[in-house]
Amino acid sequence: MIEAGEISVNGKVVKELGYQVKAGEVVRYGRRTLNPEKMVYVLLNKPKDFITTVEDDMDRRTVMELVKAAAGERIYPVGRLDRNTTGLLLLTNDGELAEKLTHPSNQIEKIYQVEINKPITTEDFEAIKNGVELEDGFIKPDEVSIITPDAQVIGIRIHSGRNRIVRRIFEKFGYDVTKLDRTVIAGLNKKELPRGQWRYLTEKEVIRLKYLV
Repeated sequence: MIEAGEISVNGKVVKELGYQVKAGEVVRYGRRTLNPEKMVYVLLNKPKDFITTVEDDMDRRTVMELVKAAAGERIYPVGRLDRNTTGLLLLTNDGELAEKLTHPSNQIEKIYQVEINKPITTEDFEAIKNGVELEDGFIKPDEVSIITPDAQVIGIRIHSGRNRIVRRIFEKFGYDVTKLDRTVIAGLNKKELPRGQWRYLTEKEVIRLKYLV
């Protein structure tokens, strides 16, 4: 494979047998990234006031503090949740899977529980169900449901990974989102995973994720 020019290091084809790969270099076989590390898959139930980044130059708390005991390998968040958004976040060192899960064309399913500052009207509820034109294009949720009798907690199932998409949908109709919680991502749920805690994915879950996209 090396002699045939199918292996690249940092984007350059390497045909030299015995080439020593240095730490941090990206090795690819065709479009597939090769990684000598053990693959680690961690599911976190993120609390408020943690930002979804590996490091922060403003010294704010990051999700990495919550999962520091999970792996000796360097894992990183797949996608992001706003600082004030709670719920499920996947972290891994599997670059190939992370890329698949975040690529817009794969449209990974997510379910959110949304709490708003006032009861949603029937008119606005129906409008959201039928789809909304935002500044970056049209968005139609897969499913929307009213969860509480006061009509201030809404469930929304959506495939889009666009930035702040759920908050922007409700803001379009004049609602402030007071709480936003991601309860499902790519078929993974929060069952028996308290806020601020993490767990490893099972082998079956990892396999299903790889075949999901």
